[in-house]
Amino acid sequence: MIDELKSIEKNQTWELIKLPGGKKAIDFKWVFKLKLNLEGKIVKHKARLVAKGFLWKEGFNYTEVLSPVA
Repeated sequence: MIDELKSIEKNQTWELIKLPGGKKAIDFKWVFKLKLNLEGKIVKHKARLVAKGFLWKEGFNYTEVLSPVA
């Protein structure tokens, strides 16, 4: 998770702003995966920060330019 957050900051993928009045923030979640080699041994732990796009409302959130996966 720390590596993913460092990558987001380094690439300036997002910026923290104050939420405008009357607006609700879009939720997000962490997705974790294990990368395995051919023998089935763990090679790498991966973490991704993902926006919960299924909570968006058609005609409202879809006009925003957001990356569902940072």
